[in-house]
Amino acid sequence: MQSMKFVLGVMLCLIWLPVRAELPDFKSLVKEAAPAVVNISTVPKEKSADATALNPFEGPDADQIPEMFKHFFRQFPEMNEQPRPAPRSLGSGFIISEDGYILTNHHVVNGAGKVLVRLSDRRELEAQVVGSDERADVAVLKIEASDLPAVRIGSSETLEAGEWVLAIGSPFGFEHSVTAGIVSATERALANETYVPFIQTDVAINPGNSGGPLFNLDGDVVGINSQIYTRSGGFMGLSFAIPIDVAMDVAEQLKTQGHVTRGWLGVIIQEVSRDLAESFGLDKPAGALIAKVLPGSPAAEAGFMEGDVIYRFDGKDIDLSSDLPPQVGRVKPGESVAVDLVRNGKHERLDVVIAALPEESELLAGSSSANEIKSNRLNLVVAELDQDRRDKWNLRSGVVVRQVNPGAGADAGLVAEDVITMVNGEMIESVQQFEKTINELPANRPVPLRIVRRGSPMFIPLKLE
Repeated sequence: MQSMKFVLGVMLCLIWLPVRAELPDFKSLVKEAAPAVVNISTVPKEKSADATALNPFEGPDADQIPEMFKHFFRQFPEMNEQPRPAPRSLGSGFIISEDGYILTNHHVVNGAGKVLVRLSDRRELEAQVVGSDERADVAVLKIEASDLPAVRIGSSETLEAGEWVLAIGSPFGFEHSVTAGIVSATERALANETYVPFIQTDVAINPGNSGGPLFNLDGDVVGINSQIYTRSGGFMGLSFAIPIDVAMDVAEQLKTQGHVTRGWLGVIIQEVSRDLAESFGLDKPAGALIAKVLPGSPAAEAGFMEGDVIYRFDGKDIDLSSDLPPQVGRVKPGESVAVDLVRNGKHERLDVVIAALPEESELLAGSSSANEIKSNRLNLVVAELDQDRRDKWNLRSGVVVRQVNPGAGADAGLVAEDVITMVNGEMIESVQQFEKTINELPANRPVPLRIVRRGSPMFIPLKLE
């Protein structure tokens, strides 16, 4: 019996040893990379209010104050000298060149009056903000120093889910803290972050890690730690990093031209659901559905239409609608790219010349009424589109939903004040045409309905029993 236990113990050791040998050893990576990671703190901009407004002994009326009162008020030093804000630790960064260029997040240095960089050798230097891009959340700093330790820049293009990654930063001000984990997903889209396909990891990231590097096992930087998903305010296993390929492109543009130029197609898109895919005759729910083509945009010039479903852009598949904006943004303005799409159930290819993304885009909104009629098949009350809505929402045609009663329209998700502009691929010009089109719709299969809701265009599936 004893011999049997001994044999089993040896077998378990033999099984366990190879597994342990495969676990990564981060010690050499940290020793090599950590010196290039820096702590970043800022001094807020001083308030623009004139300090003399708080000090009665300075300014044009100072001579009118009796000397006895001056003596009395001088007992209160806060009246004479305003305290200066102390530097506060905000985040991390990393040196990308020996002559002092540093990468960090835009939100780390945004609004700072002074940026201070603390190096691994405890030196603290003031940094100049070379440029900062809010859309990518990337900032480039420069310190006056030479022969600095610099990181090796890798590539995020080949990064795959399941790979080991490591972060170095200053969470809560604890400098050069090291955490490790794996890549959870790539090309991850986040709300309000249209142009960055984030790397999702389970590496522990907390306030102060922002702007720090994300390394692969080769010691190459593959991302910039940017944000976390949390309900508690602390780390919950979901952290996101900006791909280094995106960050370096932004950094190079900031260094050379002071701003970032992105490609612009000029469409408003939405996700393709299962019902929408069926209504458009698609094999599967995939691609980016064009809900609106902006007037005067590259898409309008190239002949794109509302209802087109883009499934390939410049040779790259578009599985989710969120895949399209980063692909468009990477194209240099003036370049022509091929776009594959499905239109009315048929595959087509259009060539479009990409323009530069405007600084700001505007969506118009408004409201009103006219010539109402009830649609019995949808159980809606609709009205002609008024001129005020046409002007404010930049609409060519459509009908306004005035009332939604229980029925097919309500089941589809329509609400009062929606503007119906297209039904099953047919543009709606009037209430009468809308009634005729609805009455001719087939039963028991979904058809696409294009609406404009509070200025935002979208498609919804409509199914009539």
